[in-house]
Amino acid sequence: MSDSPARQPLIRELGALAHRLHHPPGIPRATPCACAPPQLLADRPDGTVVRSGPVVAKAHAADIDRLALAARLALASAPQLAGILLAPLTSPGPVDTAGPAPRPVTFWPYGTPVDPKAPDAAPWADAAILLARLHRTVSPLPFPPPPMRGPVKAARAVARMAAALPGDGAVLPVQAAWHALPAWARGEAAPPAARSGFLCHGDLHLGQLVRHPAPDGPWLLIDVDDAGQGDPAWDLARPAAWYAAGVLAPDDWLLFLDAYRSAGGPAVPATGDPWPQLDVPARALTVQTAAVALAKCAAEGREPDEMEQLMIDSCARIATFPPELADGCAS
Repeated sequence: MSDSPARQPLIRELGALAHRLHHPPGIPRATPCACAPPQLLADRPDGTVVRSGPVVAKAHAADIDRLALAARLALASAPQLAGILLAPLTSPGPVDTAGPAPRPVTFWPYGTPVDPKAPDAAPWADAAILLARLHRTVSPLPFPPPPMRGPVKAARAVARMAAALPGDGAVLPVQAAWHALPAWARGEAAPPAARSGFLCHGDLHLGQLVRHPAPDGPWLLIDVDDAGQGDPAWDLARPAAWYAAGVLAPDDWLLFLDAYRSAGGPAVPATGDPWPQLDVPARALTVQTAAVALAKCAAEGREPDEMEQLMIDSCARIATFPPELADGCAS
C-alpha cells in the first residue's frame, strides 16, 4: 500500500470497489471469501490502480476528459480490438470515487505484467505486433476517436519538470531540446494530416502489456487513457529513443522494428531507413523521459541514475542540432 496517509482512503475505496465487483452483495457464496488483501499496483497523479483477486480498479485523474475516456473505453470494448487491447469488465460509464475531488473509476481483469527482473524475456516482438495490428485497425466508433494524447503528455512532463526545478540550470538542455521540436510534437498543433488518421496507443512501454487470462494468456495492450487517433510513429518512439540513447540494446530494437514491419505496421516503410518517420517523435519521447526523470529526482532528493542520465545527456545533444536539420525532421 502507499506510504502516504492521504492516499489510504482512496486505495481502500478502490480495493473495496474491486472486491465488490468480484463478489457482488446479495449473491450467496458457497464458501467464505478467501481473497487476499487488496494490492496497490500503481499510484500516480494520473492513475491509482488497486487489485482485489481477479479484478483491478483504476481511479483516473480527477480532471480527465470524461467524454474522451468513455470513447477510449468503447474502443477497448469493441470486438474489432479484441486480442489487441484488454477490454474493461464493465461497459463505458465509469463510477466515481467519493471525496471532495471525485475521480472516475474503471474496472479491468487482472493480467500478468512483464517481469522487470527478466529483461531477456521482454516481449518486444509481441508489443510490436500488437501495435501494428492496432495501427492497421479502422476505428469502429460511430464518431471520430479522440486525439492520441502522446504530445500532450510530453508537454505535461516538461511543465512538471519546470515546476519542480524553478530556475535550475539542469532543466535548460531539456527545455532547449523541447523548443526545437515542431509545434505538433509539443501538443500545440495538429500533426501532419497524412500521419494523423491511425488508431494509436499513445504511451507504449513494456509496463503497458499483460498476459490475459493470467498467468500465461496472450499479451495484450492495457491503459487506454492516452489512446486515440494520431501519428503511429509515436507508439514506436519510446523504444526508438531508448535505442538512440543507448538504453535499449540494438538486438532488442531490431527485434521490435522487424516484428512491426513484418506485421504490416504503417508507421515506417517496410524497408529502408525508418528514422525520417521516427525522428521527431523519438526526440519528443527523449525529452519527456528526461523531464520526468529530473522531476522525480527533485522530489526524491537524489541524483539521476545511469539510465536517467543517458536520456538527459541525449537532450543536450538534441539541443545542438542545427536549425536546418530540425526543420527537415519536422516535415
